[in-house]
Amino acid sequence: MKTLELLAKACAVIAGGLLTLITLMTCVSLIGRNTVGITLAGDFELTGVVAGAAIGLFLPWCQVRRGNIIVDFFTSNAAAPTNAALDRFGAFLLAIAMGLMAWRSTLGGLNAYTTNSGTMMLGFPEWMVYACIAPALALTAIIALAQAVRGFSEDVQP
Repeated sequence: MKTLELLAKACAVIAGGLLTLITLMTCVSLIGRNTVGITLAGDFELTGVVAGAAIGLFLPWCQVRRGNIIVDFFTSNAAAPTNAALDRFGAFLLAIAMGLMAWRSTLGGLNAYTTNSGTMMLGFPEWMVYACIAPALALTAIIALAQAVRGFSEDVQP
């Protein structure tokens, strides 16, 4: 699990770096637009592309930290073993969902690559976003599956 945590942290750091870069680019574009009338063409496209990639890259760390939504309204009075079993079952369902999303994102990325699909203004290759998202979704699925099989470590609380 330590290796999975390390990979999840690396994904989160990359996502944070991407968001920092896109924030700086947006600031430069806004300052340029409002002071000297010069803007960066396609800045909104890059913002959308990078934000989408960052969201996908944050998912593994979110799963490691048990940051996903847990609805415990009906089970708050249940015994601890029951809650643990339900949490593991939820992690298993999440692993299936993330595995399916990783598979479909991989196919979408391959399709975007073969068709040379790009954004409207800049023509930014869409397959690059899929290349960031698909491995992160697969890592999230692996982490959730490991949590479903082994349970959750007690040092990480939701």
